[in-house]
Amino acid sequence: MTSVLHSSEYRTPAHWPGFALMLGVALGTGLQLQQRQLWSAEAYCACLALGTLACMAVGWFSGAWGRMRMRWFSALLLILLVALATAGQIGLRSLAFAERALSPDLEGRDLQVIAVVEAMPQVGERGMRFRARVESAQWRGELVQVPPLMDLSWYWTGLFDDASAPRSALPAIRAGQRWSFEVRLKAPHGGMNPHGFDYELWMWEQGVQATGYVRTGSDGAAPELLGESPWMHPLERARQHVRDAIFEHMAWSPPHGPDAQRQRAVGLVAALVTGDQRAIDRHDWDVFRITGVAHLVSISGLHITMFAWLAGHFIGVLWRRSAMLCLRMPAQVASLWGGVALAALYSLFSGWGVPAQRTVFMLCIVALLRSGGRCWPWPHVWLTACAMVLLWDPWAMLQAGFWLSFVAVGILFASNMRRDGTYAPAPEGMGFRARLGRMAGSHLRQLVHQQWVVTLAIAPLTLLLFGQMSVVGLLVNLLAIPWVTLAVLPVAMGGVLWHALWVPAVWAAQLFTSVLQWFAALPMAQLSMAVAPFWAGTAAVLAGMLLALRLPWRVRLLALPCLLPALWWSNARPAVGVFDLMAMDVGQGQAVLVRTSNHSMLYDAGPLYSPETNAGERVVVPLLKALDEHVDMLVLSHRDADHTGGAAAVLAAQPQARLLASIEGDHPLSLIRPIRPCVAGDEWSWDGVRFRVLHPQAGPASRLASGEGGPLRANTISCVLQINDANGVSALLAGDIEQSQERELLARGVLEPVRLLLVPHHGSKTSSSEAFIDALAPSIAVVQSGYRNRFGHPAPEVVKRYEQRAAAVVATPECGAAHWRSDAPDAVGCERERAARYWQHRVADHGALRSLH
Repeated sequence: MTSVLHSSEYRTPAHWPGFALMLGVALGTGLQLQQRQLWSAEAYCACLALGTLACMAVGWFSGAWGRMRMRWFSALLLILLVALATAGQIGLRSLAFAERALSPDLEGRDLQVIAVVEAMPQVGERGMRFRARVESAQWRGELVQVPPLMDLSWYWTGLFDDASAPRSALPAIRAGQRWSFEVRLKAPHGGMNPHGFDYELWMWEQGVQATGYVRTGSDGAAPELLGESPWMHPLERARQHVRDAIFEHMAWSPPHGPDAQRQRAVGLVAALVTGDQRAIDRHDWDVFRITGVAHLVSISGLHITMFAWLAGHFIGVLWRRSAMLCLRMPAQVASLWGGVALAALYSLFSGWGVPAQRTVFMLCIVALLRSGGRCWPWPHVWLTACAMVLLWDPWAMLQAGFWLSFVAVGILFASNMRRDGTYAPAPEGMGFRARLGRMAGSHLRQLVHQQWVVTLAIAPLTLLLFGQMSVVGLLVNLLAIPWVTLAVLPVAMGGVLWHALWVPAVWAAQLFTSVLQWFAALPMAQLSMAVAPFWAGTAAVLAGMLLALRLPWRVRLLALPCLLPALWWSNARPAVGVFDLMAMDVGQGQAVLVRTSNHSMLYDAGPLYSPETNAGERVVVPLLKALDEHVDMLVLSHRDADHTGGAAAVLAAQPQARLLASIEGDHPLSLIRPIRPCVAGDEWSWDGVRFRVLHPQAGPASRLASGEGGPLRANTISCVLQINDANGVSALLAGDIEQSQERELLARGVLEPVRLLLVPHHGSKTSSSEAFIDALAPSIAVVQSGYRNRFGHPAPEVVKRYEQRAAAVVATPECGAAHWRSDAPDAVGCERERAARYWQHRVADHGALRSLH
């Protein structure tokens, strides 16, 4: 590839119109992805037709199509017209996809579905998850329209049963099987938080418009296997066969206990061979990100390029053994295209991610150029591959992997690595050992230089995307790249042919992860800071790329001032005497961040989603890192898992945080941090803002801490916290108290009017009595609940009580993360409104909520 990009013969002209075409594709894609709502089909058709026809006219009149040259004005016009046509075709694709969305009337219904399993299942602690393509669906005997592709969960013994149930309760699900089962579906709906993962975009890009679970109870029809076709989805069947063979040969099980390190290594080997990244344990992903080697444990461009080179080499060796084959096609051509074809097949086998797409498209371009005796400057190849990826999958532009992959490859080309002298031929008469040492030294210098260049260019980009960068990444990659590329991956791939090779592959992977864990545990292994705004982050990325280029140092130093806004960025904080509040969108659970001028408090830490993950790991900790928040106190209202599920992760990430909790003294969290009981009458002041605990009283709190007097219902001893700013504007965080505790608070006379109320018990009908609401008279009532949760929160009658008293009900499924400030107490900012895009699921807005926007 390098020789094609740097040769001086047959170069494409600098004013090649294709460059303008590819820039137009990127520009049109980026603009269309900023749309909050889709336009009409007529508007998109007009954009596509006008852009295409005008583009052809510009090329014809400027003579670009004949001479392959064009003037700057024509090039700029061509870029805009191609952008218009690109936006039109993406809009039409989006409209066609959106029309197949799941009807709200079918959500939560028990549907009888016949579907074909399309992808290998992902096995977890509580069951398995798989993707299926629907052939037909019925509700109460009548055919209904559902989305063609859905993600389904099949639990071991039912939706909410114990995860320790025997796994023999589930059948062996394989791609290509045709099943009939009863399912309960809902639209894909994820949490919407600042700097958070856009689950709905990911599902949209995957083509999935419904999620749900298989009904296996006695009241529904039993699932039935209708048949199996070995020729349907052969790549997925092959991937599953290899992955399952690795797991079976290595006796894999979910990583727990003393053998967890080995089991995680088995999952890593399975991920490297088949691209099944869910086989990698979540804690290992954290280590990979801290040490900057996450790109190595996925099917990266480096792996595919190496595979293409090896495949092409062996094809060439075998091809030259046959005179007949050489007469029909030169061995060089067969080697070139055979390597590209097998690399493409391997990319499809490994899941066809963005780095794989980029690499295969680049290999195809280079193969075409070599076959035609041409070469292009590297920007043309790079931008053409970028445009091909975006035409294939426009929404990939919003993936971090897209930017990391293309920026890294682009900066390697731009730094002109080939002309640094590392490829100079050895002098005549040099011995074998000297030649070997010279070659090793040359490759080592090249590896160090490449990694240094990529680190300089990528570090600002990782800060922009994730708010963190690996400090040890340069050193770790120098060790990890040759180890994974030359030791782990080839042996693991060889295990497909001879299973015994998976044993040394797992040993090598285990050594690899052990070294990474040592590096990750070093002080300052990772640098975290607040995520800068787009303008500052973009300036920093451009500065990093400028520093990595082969330019005079005086020119490179000009980039340093561009780094400063991103490196020293800090989010605006409330003024003294004022506080703000953010009710996070964590699903069916609770997590509220309260900030004053110099302090932060977290009220509850979100739910436990499954035995493998929780809101602390997935939502709360990443958000706190992105905001660069150092929590002074974690308040846990009570012990229920929907409030404490993420507490351990938060305490691990915030070692300075004190723990104030209404939980028993011997709770497992006491092993992480001393627990101070939450007792009515406790109060403190931060920056002119007063915090006061209203419930529980000292008697129940003392019984809870000592464990005496029998068990207490968790809800009854919820920690109720009132917050008042310097101007008397207040908020009340009520936990999960019920009506009996509300009456107790009323009898004690401690309730006073507030502007914002965190609705008790997620809006359950057992809470929010009329007298309680009357005493508080809130202007805004925030409900933290999950979309279509099984408890029915918030209850319609509870919502009605608040509405009748002129309180605006703000529920996180409709709002996303809710932002509120005590110096603007009548306004609530909704993350779903602030960051709205057309692919996001829209729940019907509550009338009171609409009035706040």
